[in-house]
Amino acid sequence: MRFGAKSLFSVEGRRALVTGGSVSIGRAVALALGEAGADVAIQYSPAADVAFALPDASEATRSEIAALGRKAVRVAADFGSAGEAGRCVRDAEAALGGIDILVIAASVQSREEFGEVTRDEIARQVAVNFNATVELLQAALPDMARRGWGRVLSIGSVNQLRPEPQLAVYAALKAAQANLVNNLARQYASTGVTLNTLSPGLVATERNRWRREDAVAWAEIGRRANPMGRAGTPDEMVGAALLLCSDAGRYITGANLYVDGGRNIA
Repeated sequence: MRFGAKSLFSVEGRRALVTGGSVSIGRAVALALGEAGADVAIQYSPAADVAFALPDASEATRSEIAALGRKAVRVAADFGSAGEAGRCVRDAEAALGGIDILVIAASVQSREEFGEVTRDEIARQVAVNFNATVELLQAALPDMARRGWGRVLSIGSVNQLRPEPQLAVYAALKAAQANLVNNLARQYASTGVTLNTLSPGLVATERNRWRREDAVAWAEIGRRANPMGRAGTPDEMVGAALLLCSDAGRYITGANLYVDGGRNIA
C-alpha cells in the first residue's frame, strides 16, 4: 500500500491567513504553508513589529513566500481594536479569493505579578487574545463550511495546563481560547472543517529575545523548562502545524497538541 505521504501534507492551491505572521512562530508557519503550496495572507501589527525593532518583518516574510512562487499579501490590523479581526479576514479573502486555512498566532502578554495587573492591561489581553479570535472565527468559518473544507489552527500555550504565576491573565485566556476551539470543533465536525490547538512550550521568539541577552541565564531557563532541558525554536512548530493544516490531519479535530519538549508531562 502506498500512502502518498508527500501529497498528504501538501496544501497546494489552498489559501491561508496567518495572524501574527510576520515574526516568530507565525512567520515559521506562514513560510511552511507557502513552501507546501498555499497562497498566504500575513496579518501583522505595525506597532508590534516596530516594538520588536523589526519594522520590515512583514514585507520580508511576504517576499520569501512570493519567492516560492506563491501569492503572498500583507494585511495590517490592530487586534486591540474591535472589528479589526473581522476586517482582516475580509481583506484576506478579497486578496486571495477566499480562506481555506486560518492560523491564529497573534497574541500579547505581559509578565507581572497578578496583584499588579491593571484593568487596562487585562482589557488589552482580552481584546487581542480572545475577542479577536471570536471575530476571526465568526468571519472565516461559514465560508469554509459552505465549501466543505477548512482548517483552523489556534496557537495556544502550555500555560493552559501549567500556568506561570507572572502570566496569569495570558494563561487564563489561552485556556479560554482552547475551550472555544474545542466547542466549535464539535459543531463543525461534519462539515469538513477541523479546528485544533497547537500548544508550544518555551520557544525562542521575538517576545522573549530580551531574556536571551544573557546566554547563561537563558540556558538555565531552558534546562528547567521541560524534560528535554532546552527551549524550542519556531521551526520546530512547523511539522505539527502542517499536519493539522493539511489532509494528513483530516481525521483530527478538537485536539490540543503540545509541542513543548515534554513540559506538559513534567
